[in-house]
Amino acid sequence: MMSFVHKLRAAFKAFFTGWRKLLLEIVVIAIIFFGLRYYQNQDVLKGQALPIEGVLLDQSRLDWAKYQGKPLLIHFWATWCSICKFEEDSIQSISKDYNVLTIAAWSDDTLAYMQKQGLDFPVLEDADGVWANRYGIKAVPATFIVNADGYIDFIESGYSSETGLRLRLWWLALR
Repeated sequence: MMSFVHKLRAAFKAFFTGWRKLLLEIVVIAIIFFGLRYYQNQDVLKGQALPIEGVLLDQSRLDWAKYQGKPLLIHFWATWCSICKFEEDSIQSISKDYNVLTIAAWSDDTLAYMQKQGLDFPVLEDADGVWANRYGIKAVPATFIVNADGYIDFIESGYSSETGLRLRLWWLALR
């Protein structure tokens, strides 16, 4: 009987030791995750969105006034970014229903990339990262959602789901 009690205690001790280890690992991962997010977003532009100027890949002049009065999704990405590739289809789909402006930061030959991927959303190539720096971007992808009054309502660094972006744009369109 005594050996059964010892075995039961050992099993409980092992079980709870495993849970403590798992909990500690989760806490460490959360600290790293939120620390990185804080670092990535500490210099990001907040408040009034800066008017963006330039020539889009389709050779049309970017008309910032066209984006006023309705929600706008500004998406910074790069052709070499693997996470950005996961978002391409979402951004493509959203661009059919909402104002979308994407900025290919620190990227070259973006037109060839867009053609190869079959994408046609509006893109401003920012090979030197001028606009990325003005918006305080340290990593891509980075997404800003600007309200109808031109103020940044939402900032996301890293992957964003299509559903989440659509809900935020929809909500801003209602206001």
